[in-house]
Amino acid sequence: MFEYKVATFRESLIGDALDSGKLEKTLNKHAEEGWALKAITSADVKGRVGPGAVEGLLLTFERPREA
Repeated sequence: MFEYKVATFRESLIGDALDSGKLEKTLNKHAEEGWALKAITSADVKGRVGPGAVEGLLLTFERPREA
């Protein structure tokens, strides 16, 4: 049995460059908690400011469920 977690990773609002260092920190943080990356999906992620969405990533993690 597994459990899953989905985290959003938004790209910068200015420019279109993905911050690979920030992404790496996010992945390592979840790995320290026992989560393994299952999938990365590109998606429009709703922002906190304004009605629009920005391009971002959905990170899906998996880990064994504790019995």
